[in-house]
Amino acid sequence: MSNNNKPGFAGKGYYIALILCAAAIGITGYWYYQSESNVQDIPVEETILQDIPADAAQVQDVPAIATQPATRPDTPSAPARTMPSVTPKKELKTMCPVEGAQITGYSMEALSYNQTTRDWRVHNGVDLAAEEGAPVVAAADGQVYTVYEDDYLGYTVVIRHDDGYTTRYSSLTEEIPVKSGEKVTMGQAIGCAGSTAVVETTLGSHVHFTVTKDNEPIDPAEFLAIGK
Repeated sequence: MSNNNKPGFAGKGYYIALILCAAAIGITGYWYYQSESNVQDIPVEETILQDIPADAAQVQDVPAIATQPATRPDTPSAPARTMPSVTPKKELKTMCPVEGAQITGYSMEALSYNQTTRDWRVHNGVDLAAEEGAPVVAAADGQVYTVYEDDYLGYTVVIRHDDGYTTRYSSLTEEIPVKSGEKVTMGQAIGCAGSTAVVETTLGSHVHFTVTKDNEPIDPAEFLAIGK
């Protein structure tokens, strides 16, 4: 008779393989479960801070960043800066150098007739009538620049003043009481009226008075008006 109805070796092998697969799955699940349990048992704080010292984790102990540089107690402080004092500018005072009427006026833009030379020429100052020997005074505070005898205008005194002004007094007598470099004050006598200007002899005794501003001639009337 045939043995086809008995289970063969192949059928038994199938069940054995199925049992082994189930066992393998079980063992794998067991180990996975154990690994998960070990991970869950580790505290979160220990995982995060296990390599950080305990005092470093205290945020409140970290010093704040300084907003200004520290100053050592023994470091000298910078001296306070003071503004330099400004001396008020002294206002220039002026006066007429001699008491007398004006004979000839200032004329630099038009020619004027000179009776002594009998020609037409510019006139860089004013001629002030005065008796022979009448005192002539400084028209403002200043310093005597030079004293000399001019070939045309006679004995002359030149005084420099503040703000670039220079005054010149000509046709004086020979006796002059001031000298170069001497400081003078307004109203101080610097000479006497005379008739030593050879180009103005027809005018008689007088003072030829001129003024310059930064070496440029100006009308003496403008200078005298400053002190009024």
